[in-house]
Amino acid sequence: MDRKKASDFDQELLNIFDEYVHGAIDRRGFLDRAARFAAAGMTAVMLLDALNPRFAEAQQVAKDDKRLKTQYVDYESPQGTGKVRAYVARPSDATGKLPGILVVHENRGLNPHIEDITRRLALDNFMAFAPDALTPLGGYPGGEDKARELFAKLDQAKTREDFVAAAAVLKARSDCTGKIGVVGFCYGGGIAHMLATRLPDLAAAVPFYGTQPPVSDAVKVKAPLLVHHAENDERVNAGWPAYEAALKASNVTYSMYQYPGTQHGFNNDTTPRYDEAAAKLAWQRTLEFFNKNLRG
Repeated sequence: MDRKKASDFDQELLNIFDEYVHGAIDRRGFLDRAARFAAAGMTAVMLLDALNPRFAEAQQVAKDDKRLKTQYVDYESPQGTGKVRAYVARPSDATGKLPGILVVHENRGLNPHIEDITRRLALDNFMAFAPDALTPLGGYPGGEDKARELFAKLDQAKTREDFVAAAAVLKARSDCTGKIGVVGFCYGGGIAHMLATRLPDLAAAVPFYGTQPPVSDAVKVKAPLLVHHAENDERVNAGWPAYEAALKASNVTYSMYQYPGTQHGFNNDTTPRYDEAAAKLAWQRTLEFFNKNLRG
């Protein structure tokens, strides 16, 4: 099947898929509601397959790229789930310490796309550290449907502590400068927002279409924020005006960009919701933001 774009699908179908991805409906619920969008030669099951990720096709940096040194490490999270596995990437020719970036996945755990994002950051001369929240349930299971099912079983209070612990582990690494930032996508965007309220020494936070913390927590944010929103993302965007007002009242340094015509998940180049122009611009802004705030 040829790779599709968001514009190939009805907006209502994309909204139903968003509900499915975020656990509001199950697979059967998606298929039942998607059936009316089926056309000649395209069943509801085929629509779901077309909307799901294509990891191999979208990979930008090979797992064995010689320019990188990658490994899996386990770190302790005593206030969280105990022990968590993370994927670490850094340039193979790096001789000194590098600033660190915590990479936080969507609500499917550490899948191949997030590992690829981690390698991309390493090629831009960062130490990138990507925990797998699904570690206590066996790690990313190799399929998105199963991953979503497992994700719903996590104790989110403990999972949040796993990411707080990850930031401390990354900051303390002997090959890290001690200056760290965080970038997160969807669920991970929410975690990036949360970490900005929890970590007074965080140097930069970049949430991609992540839900906001409670308005009362905005006063705790010390890190500069770079916030990326999609235009067609009512679920996430609804909470932004109140949170933005709280950030302003607390004199937090932030920028928010909303990308016209985009869907939630527009940076994820493994799915039809990917918007190449918006994703490239958002990523350029992200790298410039990290270089400004994490180096020197």
